[in-house]
Amino acid sequence: MTVGKARIGVIGAGWWSTYTHIPGLLNNPDAELAGICDTNDSALRRVVEAFPEVPMYADVGEMLQAQSLDGVVVSIPHVAHHPVAVQCLDHGLHVMVEKPLTLTAADAKDLVDRAEAQGVQLIVGYPWNFTRLAIRARELLVSGALGRIEHVQCMQSSMVVEFYRGNDAAYQPIFDWTVAGPGDVYARPELSGGGQGHLQITHSSGLMFFVTDLRVARVSALMSSLDVPVDVVNAMTVEFDGGALGVIGGTGNIPVGDEGVLTVHVYCEHGYVMLDAIRGTLGVHRHEGPNEDQVEEGYEYPRFDTANNLVDVCRGQAANGSPGEIGLRSVEMLDAAYRSADRGGVMVEVRELYV
Repeated sequence: MTVGKARIGVIGAGWWSTYTHIPGLLNNPDAELAGICDTNDSALRRVVEAFPEVPMYADVGEMLQAQSLDGVVVSIPHVAHHPVAVQCLDHGLHVMVEKPLTLTAADAKDLVDRAEAQGVQLIVGYPWNFTRLAIRARELLVSGALGRIEHVQCMQSSMVVEFYRGNDAAYQPIFDWTVAGPGDVYARPELSGGGQGHLQITHSSGLMFFVTDLRVARVSALMSSLDVPVDVVNAMTVEFDGGALGVIGGTGNIPVGDEGVLTVHVYCEHGYVMLDAIRGTLGVHRHEGPNEDQVEEGYEYPRFDTANNLVDVCRGQAANGSPGEIGLRSVEMLDAAYRSADRGGVMVEVRELYV
């Protein structure tokens, strides 16, 4: 446990770091932003101008040696999550990795195992998991209060297709970033893996696995790329351990400015739960009442919560609110889904991912 402020390093000086993690940490009275690292010279130059008071590094190893850190935020292209997180975990640091945790199940399992071996926490960047309504849904479902889970519907549709075209300027008026946008990273499979699956369905599935505590056994999937280099439309059929069935998917092709859809509906033996992460509502319907209908007042996307949780974990003030195990389960599903889609929808079992 850290006494005083948690000393945090940020690896990655791109859009999400400069828009969310760096400003959030600078505004957290319990955190000291001890260093920012990026291998891209132009990105570092932008960050030096925007945040001149923070030490900058062009090499992860150099920052880890130069600074006495308690934790690290990893917010870089998806393909680099695993090797960079390995460096930080093996250095004995608590680590928050942006979603998706990794691009393959084997790499995700490796990070979870390394964190456990080091006795540190691996946090995944799923902000929705920190909301009061998501925690309430998890309490109900994991406790068995509604009986065995039988069916899950999980949907995310979002305004991201222009990102997949490399046209980040389409969304600048919406996000109003002041340092940098994502550029064409999400349009480049060699950096980001897939499209809607790895960028967006990871969000909804991370929430789904958090509230249900289920684990995928096998997956069948079809995907469409429309006119871009990565997948935009996803349709997955899932069988979970224990026999529950699920339908997971969504599209990235909705209008600029549309707030989109992110819902998780869970049907159980004795009732069902309807969680709407975008609108901040939770409905609980029991076969034999009472029912619950809750609305989160003043609800906003809790984008600062993941890095703030890292700070609290370093200081011993909170538990890991979005554990690596949740990220692993999401990666298992997505890894199987992409393999299935590549094979024309053939069912893929999770055990095949580790052979």
